[in-house]
Amino acid sequence: MQETLGELIYAPWIYVLIALSVLLDVFLPFLPSGVIVIAAAATAAGATAAGTAADAAAIAAPAPNASLPTVCALVLCAAAASVLGDLAVYRLARRGSDRFARAVARSRQLSGARERLGHALARGGGPLVVLARFTPGGRSVMSLVAGVEQRRTREFLPWSALAGLAWAGYGVGAGYVGGQWLGATWLGTAVSVLALFGAGALATFLVRRGPAPAAPAS
Repeated sequence: MQETLGELIYAPWIYVLIALSVLLDVFLPFLPSGVIVIAAAATAAGATAAGTAADAAAIAAPAPNASLPTVCALVLCAAAASVLGDLAVYRLARRGSDRFARAVARSRQLSGARERLGHALARGGGPLVVLARFTPGGRSVMSLVAGVEQRRTREFLPWSALAGLAWAGYGVGAGYVGGQWLGATWLGTAVSVLALFGAGALATFLVRRGPAPAAPAS
């Protein structure tokens, strides 16, 4: 698969695949969108590293980093798809807030998440949207809660955009570093995926801690 990605990484379809996987995993959190983003970035970095090594053997100075446009395109594609997916869930939940609220109430896990995340949003906890983007299913819950709680778009959208950009930048960056370090191999992708899982575990811990209690008024 790595060889196939290496041949097709610059083809337009890879961006369609990334956009669809990131867009849909807000509805289907089990989709491996992060793995796809990392594999594409690692493959691009590994291919560039191999090409630069070949150029350096032929000439004295290495060629400029040709993977930079590809890396930027991967970040923008994944971030844009992330925001669109968030907005889709947010709009659906906002329009049918009563129905979604009843559905959330039937789930103990979602009820607890709604109480915790909704409380943070009510206290202006916008950074929690960014943290939740890295947690398993947190993006879906946060978008759902923001819609059910009738949060205004201007309150939710900027944080969703920042969350998508942070997640995409971290994933592509991890894949790129892994590809440069270990080449376009399964080992490089695996190390990068572990880095993404590590960020998710840290974000989950921080989200579960909840916001710090408010300081008493003097």
